[in-house]
Amino acid sequence: MTSSFPPGFRWGVATSAFQIEGATTADGRGPSIWDTFATLPGAVAGGDTGEPAAEHYHRLPEDLALLTGLGVDAYRFSVSWPRVQPSGRGRPERRGLDFYRRLVEGLRDKGIEPFLTLYHWDLPQALEDEGGWRSRDTAERFAEYAVLVHEELGDVVDHWTTLNEPYPCAIAGYAEGRHAPGAREGHGALAAAHHLLLGHGLAVRAMRARATSGQRFGVVLNQSPALPVTRSDADIAAAERQDTLLRRQFTDPLFGGRYAPGLTTMFDGVSDFSFRHDGDLETIGQPLDYLGVNYYYRLHVADAPHREPDPARRTAADIGVDTTRLPDVPRTGMGWPVEPDGLTEALVGLHHRYPGLPPVYVTENGCVYPDIVDERGVFADEQRIAYLREHIEAARAAMAAGVDLRGYFCWSLLDNFEWAHGYKHRFGLVHVDYPTQRRTPRASYHWYRDHIAACRTA
Repeated sequence: MTSSFPPGFRWGVATSAFQIEGATTADGRGPSIWDTFATLPGAVAGGDTGEPAAEHYHRLPEDLALLTGLGVDAYRFSVSWPRVQPSGRGRPERRGLDFYRRLVEGLRDKGIEPFLTLYHWDLPQALEDEGGWRSRDTAERFAEYAVLVHEELGDVVDHWTTLNEPYPCAIAGYAEGRHAPGAREGHGALAAAHHLLLGHGLAVRAMRARATSGQRFGVVLNQSPALPVTRSDADIAAAERQDTLLRRQFTDPLFGGRYAPGLTTMFDGVSDFSFRHDGDLETIGQPLDYLGVNYYYRLHVADAPHREPDPARRTAADIGVDTTRLPDVPRTGMGWPVEPDGLTEALVGLHHRYPGLPPVYVTENGCVYPDIVDERGVFADEQRIAYLREHIEAARAAMAAGVDLRGYFCWSLLDNFEWAHGYKHRFGLVHVDYPTQRRTPRASYHWYRDHIAACRTA
């Protein structure tokens, strides 16, 4: 398997700012929607918040050493918008920018390529107070923020990702209420999805106008193929609706030059789509240099009644599907089905659906399992190793099928704040003891290190 990956294939790990940095009030950082959401009773498991996370903001040298020891040649991280612009607009907070310069220069010194993500779900609360992603103005503010960071770090960063997973931002955040800001809306959630894409396009256009040679611009999308649980017409149609909501709502405007067919019909009576303006598709469809794909599991979909009969009161998540029927396959510690061939399916499906698709990276892939500590005190996570091995093989299979895959990023380097799950679940190759912040590499850390080294010598 190791010889199947070409020279120059990137091996990396990924993190995000709110999940690992902690220091949520340090050095002028403003509140984000996740700071606010985490204070709501019952919103986050255990009442957990973004403190302490992994205290990455104060433990940068230690974490850079972990990256060096792992042997990766790429690191995907995100910039905290409220750490750079506490109110989401105006002059930057220099101390926040200085932190990211230390990070990027530290990576460069160690021969690790920075893959910078501008937005990983931590909208400044001040912008949410003005409408958040429901508002077209937030897309404009995002483009201004992107230019600000690009002007500050463009001399040391070549890979610029605008958004991480706009689907959960819009649907989990503005329709289901299980992510920040905790809204349950129809029209507002669909507007949020559109404005996230618009902000992406505005940011790419603005940064590219200032870019130097060699800089690349992309976006990261989560991809969960939807399979009907039976071959009935109803279940097949339900899977198509799920695919339209989760994937094609984003991929068609980005790579197909159109809005997803069927989207307006799905939401007849829910939204008039008045947030779409002339010229938006052209802005959203800016040429990209890469696409990041995050894959964790497939969805198995059955037809179901709408939870709310009245379309005017229906959320954008209520599309008449049931995704609770899990297949008889192994599951992770979060109950997610382990189906590595779903990664191959997602990558090959994109390749065939969108001719001219830019080069692709697997930008997140990982799992949670209960910790097992052996008699030597080693975190012997054999299930995680098997998961990674099988999914890397699935990525290789996609390459063999013609996908222009350029790299693989494991989620995640460190245990972290896992959104609404709080600190209950642990994705890290490195175990973090939160009371002491002691870092202990798991067996999977050493396996991944050895796998990377073998690929480079094959």
